[in-house]
Amino acid sequence: MTPFKSVTAFAPATVANVSCGFDIMGFAIKGPGDKVALSLQSDNADSPVTLSGPYGHLIPSERLKNTAGVAVNAFLKATGNVQLHPGIALEKNLPLGSGMGSSAASSAAAVFALNHLLGSPLSTRELIPFAMEGERIACGSAHADNVAPALLGGFVLIRSYSPLDIISITCPDELFCAVVHPHIELQTTDARRILKNDISMADVIKQSANAASFMVALSQKDYDLLGRSMHDLLAEPRRTQLIPGFDSAKQNALNAGAIGCGISGSGPSVFALCRSESTANIVAKGIQQGFLEAELASDTFVSPLNAPGTCIIKTN
Repeated sequence: MTPFKSVTAFAPATVANVSCGFDIMGFAIKGPGDKVALSLQSDNADSPVTLSGPYGHLIPSERLKNTAGVAVNAFLKATGNVQLHPGIALEKNLPLGSGMGSSAASSAAAVFALNHLLGSPLSTRELIPFAMEGERIACGSAHADNVAPALLGGFVLIRSYSPLDIISITCPDELFCAVVHPHIELQTTDARRILKNDISMADVIKQSANAASFMVALSQKDYDLLGRSMHDLLAEPRRTQLIPGFDSAKQNALNAGAIGCGISGSGPSVFALCRSESTANIVAKGIQQGFLEAELASDTFVSPLNAPGTCIIKTN
């Protein structure tokens, strides 16, 4: 245990899939994110999660239905601390169904704060499976391509889920990302339901080649290869029908100088990789204009690819 009565953690938004890396690639976004405060003052296992922030009223306060609550319970069970019932306060700043890792941010901040409150018995990497349980309750799938970069920061590759094998990738400092979130909600469960259950061997080969060449391009700073690799044959062809204005937004991004552009996570947010911060700002405006043509307002974010992960922002 630490001498603190309460600990508050911040976890960032994330981009997952990254076009050619369905469920195996993701990176953190500097700026937007959720905050979770945990205290050991509660002794009631049924006490609700206290909710605040612009999107707090949209999520359940029941612990077993809340991503932060589920992640905390998974941590306590695994570490033999089931007698503890910490108070949970979630400041929900990320929009739901945004494709920016909203549920992952809540889960990541919760387990990171709890680990610190208990004296940091686990490494940050060891917290990932508990945050994944929060993802499971949110969308039915315990994927790690949002929670892993949210916790670790930077760019990550999930080589295997069984056993869990996560690799942190160092990206060139000159690489930035533009992320644009149109003001519509797209549930991850719906975005997964629309995917094909059967995939041709030819598409598997092409997707695998793109994922491999994407990693090579990052290591060699080969941005032409990086752009050629950012083609998704699995999810994007099906999900674009759920995102009004996507085709125009993507073309605008490429015309403005983006290396490549695709759907962030399950959507509807769109991301583009760029070679500088100034280019990313121009690209973000181009994507935003594409959504405006579809009569959708949007928010824009620009971040380096080597962005920080979850951190402690307050102790009492």
